[in-house]
Amino acid sequence: MQWLGPDEWQAVALSIKVSFWATLLAMPIALLVAVALARWQFHGKALLNGLVHLPLILPPVVTGYVLLIVFSGPSPIGAALKSAGIVLAFRWTGAALAAAIMGFPLMVRAMRLSLEAVDPKLEQAAATLGASRIWVFLTITLPLILPGVLAAAVLGFAKAMGEFGATITFVSNIPGQTRTLPSAIYAFLQVPGGENSALRLVIVSVVIAMAALLLSEWLARRVADRVRGATC
Repeated sequence: MQWLGPDEWQAVALSIKVSFWATLLAMPIALLVAVALARWQFHGKALLNGLVHLPLILPPVVTGYVLLIVFSGPSPIGAALKSAGIVLAFRWTGAALAAAIMGFPLMVRAMRLSLEAVDPKLEQAAATLGASRIWVFLTITLPLILPGVLAAAVLGFAKAMGEFGATITFVSNIPGQTRTLPSAIYAFLQVPGGENSALRLVIVSVVIAMAALLLSEWLARRVADRVRGATC
C-alpha cells in the first residue's frame, strides 16, 4: 500500500473498518431472519420478507435519507441515542449502519437458501432423541449451512465495501471520518488531476473484493469437506 497517498490509504482503512463492523452487526440478525423465513410459519411472513428485501428495491439515496430522518439529532430515536452517547449521522458508525442495511437482504437470502436445502428430517430425527431446538440448530443445522453463512458474510462485506448512495446521503463525504472507498473515488473524479488517485483506489477495490471471494471459496470448501467427513 506504499504507492497509495495518505488520503487514499485513509479511505481504504476506513472502508475495511466500516465493512467489517457492518458485516458483524448484520450477521446474527440476518441469520435469525433467515431461520424465521425458512422454518417458521407466522402471520406477516410475507410482509417481513418484503421489508427485508426493500433496500434492494428502493434507490440507495432513499434508504440513506430515511436513515437520516430516523437517526439524526432532532428525531426521537436520534435524541435518545445522542443522550446515550451514540451518534450515527455524519459519523463512521452511521456508515457502518447504512452498509449493514444495504447488505442485509443479500445476507438473508444466502442463508435462507442454505437452510431450505437442509432436509428437515435430520432436524426432526435429532428432536425425537430429546434434543432442544437450540441444540438441534447448533449441532445439526448450523454446521450444514456454514458454507451459506460464509457466503452471506462475504456478500455483506463486499456490498459494504461498494456502498455509496445510502452512505453519502446519511453520513456525507467527510475526509478521515466518513469518506469510504466509493466516496473517495467519487471525490477524486470531481477535481482536476484526481484520475490517478481514483484509478489506484479502483484497483484496490478489485483486489480486496477478489481476495474476499477467494477466501470465502476456500473456507466454504474446507467447511463442506468437514461436514461430509462428519456425516460419513
